[in-house]
Amino acid sequence: MKHFLRIALAVSVLLIGWGPSTTNAQTTINGRVTDAATGEGIPFASIAVKGTTAGTTSNADGRYSLRLTQTADSLQVLSLGYATRSYAILRQPSQTIDAQLTSTATSLQEVKIYAKGGDPAYRILRETVRRRDQFDPARLLAYEYESYTKIEGYINNFGGKRKNNRRPGPISRLLGKLPAITDENGQPAVPVFISETFSNVYARSNPDKIKERVMKSHVTGVGVSDGGLIAQLTGASFQQYNFYRNSLYVLRKDIPSPVGSQWETVYTFRLKDTVALGEAVCYEIEFEPNRATDLAFAGTVWVDTLQLALAQIDARVDKRANINFVDELHIEQEWSATASGLRFPTQTQVTIDTDEPAPHAPGALIRFFATARHITENRPKETGFYDPAIELDDDYRNADATFWQRVRPDSLSADEWRAMRVVDSVRNVPLVKVTGEIIKLGVLGYKPLGNLHLDLGPLLYSYAYNSVEGNRFRLGLRTNTGFSRKWLLSGYLAYGTRDQAFKYSANIEYILHRKPWTVLGVRRSYDLERIGISTDNIGDNSLFAAYSRFGTIRRPYFQEDNLLYFRRELGRGFTQTLALRNRTFEPQFPFAFRPQLQDNDQTIRSGYRVTELISETRFAPDEVMLQNDNLRVSAGATRKPIFTLRYTAGVREVLGGDFAYHRVALNMKHSFRMGVLGRTYYTIGGGIIPSTVPYPLLYTPLGNESIFYVGNAYNLMNYFEFVCDRWATVQFEHNFGGLLFNRLPVLRQLKWRELVTAQVLVGSVSQANLATIPALDAQGRSVEGFNSLNRTPYIELGYGIDNIFKVLRVDAIHRLTYRDNLGRTGVPVTPFAIKISGWLSF
Repeated sequence: MKHFLRIALAVSVLLIGWGPSTTNAQTTINGRVTDAATGEGIPFASIAVKGTTAGTTSNADGRYSLRLTQTADSLQVLSLGYATRSYAILRQPSQTIDAQLTSTATSLQEVKIYAKGGDPAYRILRETVRRRDQFDPARLLAYEYESYTKIEGYINNFGGKRKNNRRPGPISRLLGKLPAITDENGQPAVPVFISETFSNVYARSNPDKIKERVMKSHVTGVGVSDGGLIAQLTGASFQQYNFYRNSLYVLRKDIPSPVGSQWETVYTFRLKDTVALGEAVCYEIEFEPNRATDLAFAGTVWVDTLQLALAQIDARVDKRANINFVDELHIEQEWSATASGLRFPTQTQVTIDTDEPAPHAPGALIRFFATARHITENRPKETGFYDPAIELDDDYRNADATFWQRVRPDSLSADEWRAMRVVDSVRNVPLVKVTGEIIKLGVLGYKPLGNLHLDLGPLLYSYAYNSVEGNRFRLGLRTNTGFSRKWLLSGYLAYGTRDQAFKYSANIEYILHRKPWTVLGVRRSYDLERIGISTDNIGDNSLFAAYSRFGTIRRPYFQEDNLLYFRRELGRGFTQTLALRNRTFEPQFPFAFRPQLQDNDQTIRSGYRVTELISETRFAPDEVMLQNDNLRVSAGATRKPIFTLRYTAGVREVLGGDFAYHRVALNMKHSFRMGVLGRTYYTIGGGIIPSTVPYPLLYTPLGNESIFYVGNAYNLMNYFEFVCDRWATVQFEHNFGGLLFNRLPVLRQLKWRELVTAQVLVGSVSQANLATIPALDAQGRSVEGFNSLNRTPYIELGYGIDNIFKVLRVDAIHRLTYRDNLGRTGVPVTPFAIKISGWLSF
């Protein structure tokens, strides 16, 4: 309080102004107020003349000028967080006094201080943000540390009273009978998931690399097993929270950091106190979003008064923000100084309290706890060491109770011990066991067949109905790790009731090496296909692939496909695939072509066989791959683009190949954050086929005649509407994340998110490829040709609303060009359509 009274006195001096002059002697004092430790200027410091009402404040650089008209003996310099200093005033016309202030601890009791120019918190935060690069651990040449992570999952909010003393619902009654613990609010909570992971984390810059080696892991939960994929997902790689970054990527959302570049645009700050945290004295600053409905944090940040570096942060996002299924997101983090003087997040706790999906329905509580210990700095390893990004130790499952007691940062509380014992009881309840299996089936799409080491599925492709096959039934099987850790066998058998034909596929894959990942595979299949909807076009959109098997199939053909491939990871993000492919084209519609115009061969044919050499190079430097036994799954890429270069060479007279040709295609996929404006997703691609081949071998853009919106398709283009041998594409989507709707009083409660889309295609077909199509086939039937683009690009523009009822998306799409293009497809063009799609998202 003593320092506070001094500051209050100085402020009052400034407000009172100049008093009457008692002498005509004039003295001018100039100087600069600086931090004694750093030499940085201290803005808005108070300079008061002892025994008078004269005074001034320093500018943004700490400089000041004071003119005295009365006699005085000393000058006092004051600033929040610094010790007050006095300097003698000499009896001379001018004098320079450079004040150097030393930081000190000042504890204020429920007092808020506002300096000239606004709340002092803004001055502190401005300097903290300016010094980010000095303390951000990402700026280290390299670092490594030991990590311990613990994740707990509970089902809660099922024991509350209901209106009119009604009985609890069936789910609540079931949960009430299960073993439970008591949460911090005194309510029962059923533990359904507990994991502990101990790992070593390594990182370096230039180039940016990060690697986690999971040494030990233990996972217990409903519907999960102690598998490698879960061990990698529960490690430190997915618990990285660096508030020195401009934003934090949490629950697939970009949340601006209160000490990021947008700190003043997004947040309001208030200096609350100056307190001691350990051996450091820190400013305690409260912050909150400028608008309560913005996707931003609210909480408290503690900044070291000496270095203006992060010491601790407590940040929350409540249910008013636009995050689905989350009642509250809470991040608590402690930062400690390293040997080099940088700051490092040594302890992080994240709590996610989910919103109840329906009134009186139970909710869920998830807790993440992570620590970093034994931090080593600036000892980079060879770049190859950091591949793969996540790696499991050979005996990661083998760890006894003594090991976990040794590596845990603190001993478990009584409730945590009880939770670890109770979760085993819960997962063995018969009904809970069945529920867990249903969840696994919905996520994976495969049903394990007991001890046969076989999985049945994918169930999504089990049935279809179309104009060629009638009722199509399919049975698929694959082996799992119980069968072999080297061999992977999979396949399916399908049958159509109308064409009464069997279709099949058989695939054998052998894992040559796991480090680096190297596989050799062979596949043979025979099935019904349709022009314009191929696996290369559809990609990994399994729902659209299953849907394409329904309805009227135009331009169908049978294909026998034989494929031999070799795939190897060459380095972090680089994957190379080499393949030899031999396939046939057996049309089930009027089709013909002239195969060799350059040799004056006018023979008209309808079917063909091609032999292809394929090279595909994929570069995804930001992608994290999860690897477990025979499975390898991508965890996605969030910052850097993914490039794919594919070259195909057709070889004539090898394995019956009819054509020699070349095809080159390049694709780039990326997304980036545009600050408060939301996130942009885009894909750019292009290619060329400088050869003369039948049109089924040319590029066919993926159309979409369904009522569903498909992200990688042209949603108002019909199937097989255009064909190109030279093409360039751009597909764009920007999701504003509720930027507009969050500001409208009625709509902001709905948590809708506005978005815009655009698709552009430029392409052409050479005259040589147009000339391959005769007017009639060998049976005298009229041959169906194709449409090509002219100099006008194909353009679609759209706008839509996402997150309707938290699962639905509605897009309004306008087709701007080729609106009268009936052509040879026989299907009228739709110039405008409303399309829907849906998925669960945060």
